[in-house]
Amino acid sequence: MPSLFRRRTTTAAVDGAATTATASGGPTPEQPATSGADSPAPAGEAATRRSRRGTTPSKRELGKITPKRPSPHVRRPGAPPPSSRRGLTKEERQELRRLRRERRREIAEGMRRGDPRYLSARDQGPVRALVRDVVDSRRTTGTWFFAGALVIVIAASTPIAEVILAANALFIVLVTAVVVDLVALCRRVGRLVRERHPDTTEKRSSLYFYAVMRAMSFRRARIPQPRVSVGDPV
Repeated sequence: MPSLFRRRTTTAAVDGAATTATASGGPTPEQPATSGADSPAPAGEAATRRSRRGTTPSKRELGKITPKRPSPHVRRPGAPPPSSRRGLTKEERQELRRLRRERRREIAEGMRRGDPRYLSARDQGPVRALVRDVVDSRRTTGTWFFAGALVIVIAASTPIAEVILAANALFIVLVTAVVVDLVALCRRVGRLVRERHPDTTEKRSSLYFYAVMRAMSFRRARIPQPRVSVGDPV
């Protein structure tokens, strides 16, 4: 290993310091010099002597103070509330629950009213609003499909053969009426979208599915709520 990168040992450093002190007439490391008042050497001189001996002085000897890391459990004034509830008090947890309930109630009410700020991505846009108006302006047989299917299932569970036959026939009629009505609804939706929004990038299949799902739900359960009444022009 080259001598340029070799670290000088403590013994060599002490011998060098002793030789220098002897040549200059000063005290040796075995006989430290004392001041007239026999007071200890300052921190700066101690750090200098340590550096001469080949050791690194500590931050305390250099007069530096390491700042303490702030505790994560101590809330400083003006700091935002923690994202988890672990560092909150009982009152703060109750207040957080109350704010969340109010926020959920506000979002649900905004979605029910049709406020664009609270609508989901599925319901946003003028094209989707037009589809909702088309569905809400007419009566659909799909609204009563599930109720009729439930009645048919109950009737078909009876041991009477005539009732079972009538239930099966009624089910076929109901399914046919729903399919015909939904096909007519989708054709009307496609025609109005082409007329009023010819530059839209919405897929027709997505709009048809949106119209069918809204037509299959009860009118009072639709979100957003209908803006038009049955029979109003769209």
